[in-house]
Amino acid sequence: MRKEDQDMPGQNREEFRHRDSHRQGGHHGRRLEEHHGGREGGKMAQTFRRGRALSFLDHLYVKRDTLKKQVNDPDFQAIKDVVSGELKAVDQIIHEYIQAFELYDTKQPSDSR
Repeated sequence: MRKEDQDMPGQNREEFRHRDSHRQGGHHGRRLEEHHGGREGGKMAQTFRRGRALSFLDHLYVKRDTLKKQVNDPDFQAIKDVVSGELKAVDQIIHEYIQAFELYDTKQPSDSR
């Protein structure tokens, strides 16, 4: 038994253990709803993550468009095969990303594909 527990004969020992664990890495002032996802906290986090996924998908579309321009650019003729391979790889990544994050309802840029 800890010395603190012995010094508090009239107090509920469980209450003090809970207080101690709270000080040593507990919830740190977060409300119960926030810690366990909450009613709206989970929805906000899901929306935030979806927003980040869509942002990265836009980044992939930009990369693909850049590679398309490079494939047709005479300045890149010497490495056309490499650029073409990268373009195919990015197209595959986009396809897998859309499936993995279930982003089927997103609109692709009009000049893509």
